[in-house]
Amino acid sequence: GCAPLAVIGEKEGPIIERPSLQLLVDLSPPRQKAVVSVYKFVDATGQRKTVDNMALFSTAVTQGGDMYLIEALRNAGKGAWFTVVERAGLANLTRERQLIVNTRESYDGEGANKLQPLLYSGLIMEGGIISYDTNFMTGGIGARYLGIGINNRYKRDRVTVSLRAVLVQTGEILLNVSTSKTIFSAGAGSDVFKFYEAGTELIEIESGLTENETVGYAVKTAIETAVYALIIQGIELDMWDYKEGE
Repeated sequence: GCAPLAVIGEKEGPIIERPSLQLLVDLSPPRQKAVVSVYKFVDATGQRKTVDNMALFSTAVTQGGDMYLIEALRNAGKGAWFTVVERAGLANLTRERQLIVNTRESYDGEGANKLQPLLYSGLIMEGGIISYDTNFMTGGIGARYLGIGINNRYKRDRVTVSLRAVLVQTGEILLNVSTSKTIFSAGAGSDVFKFYEAGTELIEIESGLTENETVGYAVKTAIETAVYALIIQGIELDMWDYKEGE
């Protein structure tokens, strides 16, 4: 019979550092910190995972883009650019605050300590993952001589996100950016196919290695780049500015 052969190493992979995150963190602080809210960051691609000989219902990209966006906003300038208020779990927050109010009134009466008011935002950050192009570029090379062969393959996918800043007072879209990230996949393999004696003995050995850049990493990088581009666009339009001397 034939069985796949692969060597699995015990060495840990390198620590991945995202240039997009470093750009965000290194931003100088603004004159005034903006209060923003994130309700959702939708997957508008409609793409599903594709696997040979199988039918999957899992989505091709993450459904938690709003969490990536909140993290990117909080990382901008080491937290100096935006104050992000909770909106995805607003119903839970409201119920919890009501529970506190009821409990205080029950035990302390009308003179109970009041809760601080909730922050309201001046800007709403909205957008989503608008495209996921699979196999937009593929290729490879292979050769065989005397029953011994090698082959290399590569594939490129691309994910695109869109982000906009909406002014709460008027509903006007002040800023809008789109960013893309390429997802690389590569594979290398080798095989040996020989007859030792005609019709009696046969040997076939195959080995290979495939490395795929994760879609989650690509989405996170694209969102971080979008937040950075949104800030730079706002600076160019004189919507906000750095502190003196920065």
